[in-house]
Amino acid sequence: MENRYILTAFGKDRPGVVADVSQIVYEIGGNLKDSTMTRLMDEFAIILLFSVREPDVDKQLTMECRRLERDKAISAFFRRLEATEAGPEAAQPSHTLFIEGIDHTGIVYRVSRFLADRDINIVNLSSKVSFSPESGSALYTMEIEAWVPEVRAIDELQKGLDQLGEELQIEIHMRPH
Repeated sequence: MENRYILTAFGKDRPGVVADVSQIVYEIGGNLKDSTMTRLMDEFAIILLFSVREPDVDKQLTMECRRLERDKAISAFFRRLEATEAGPEAAQPSHTLFIEGIDHTGIVYRVSRFLADRDINIVNLSSKVSFSPESGSALYTMEIEAWVPEVRAIDELQKGLDQLGEELQIEIHMRPH
């Protein structure tokens, strides 16, 4: 039986961060299943999903995370996952939302709350602030992959997104996968 874990880590961006963190998984005999890694300003953030055949590696993982902090200035945390079966709805996003507008506080919260209140699950979210070459204004863009239940009336959902977009002074476009 395999034990599954999630490990998150972050530290100053530099060559070798990915190698330092993935070394832990390799040394405990782990098999990497999924990952997200990205640079955020001058930090590098990592999220790993991996499995291990050994029955109890929690103590070793704890020691390795402490070693990363001490020796490499990388903060790392892990959690063992419960054995569950993923339903078909969790497998693939059904829609992508594209959001764009002048950057201001609350965009992620308001959009994610709108979706959560309608039982729409965010599968992946990425966002970025860039600056308009013409005006110098901060432009916020966000892309959300979401699982929208088939019972959801898409026209009604789009109307609600349009209204939210007006309130937030942003554009929200939704496209099925």
